[in-house]
Amino acid sequence: MAALAIQTREDGLLGALAPLGLAAAAGTALVIDLDPDGPRYPGTGSLAQLVSDQPRRQDLEPTRSGLAVLRNGGVEYREVASLVSALIRGWPAVVLRIGSGLRPPPELATVTVHPLLPGGLFEAPEAPAVYQPMGFRMAVPGGGLMLPPLTRRVVGGLLGGNVPRRSRWIRAWGALWD
Repeated sequence: MAALAIQTREDGLLGALAPLGLAAAAGTALVIDLDPDGPRYPGTGSLAQLVSDQPRRQDLEPTRSGLAVLRNGGVEYREVASLVSALIRGWPAVVLRIGSGLRPPPELATVTVHPLLPGGLFEAPEAPAVYQPMGFRMAVPGGGLMLPPLTRRVVGGLLGGNVPRRSRWIRAWGALWD
């Protein structure tokens, strides 16, 4: 069991895609959206629904391999912290999506993702981070992981609820699980 929190402050689309890429790189993994205002990921369940219905054993561990996503549904982390802990214990890999204005749980390692843009538009991160190139040739500032370009096929697949096969972008996220 491994868990990582992930946060993208500057880019909403990247903030929705990055957790999916990180989780897909792990193989069998669960993405849990801790942002009450987060994206409406494909699927029927939500963290709020799981809390109100009381989780069953089959909810707390994978029943098949692959990527599962639990969108938020309007609950705050403090309301679901014990449920999140139980999910982390039951899944081989868990990615916690943290909204741009939220603070990550201090007990978890947090990955920050930044679009790589010229002009100093956004404040440079203090620690090594993950960088997504946006079409400009630039060096990674201060160290970190530079992702390959994000293709339309990968974006469409992930947003449609499918993990694209043979994606360089998804494979690159695997370095964070090592």
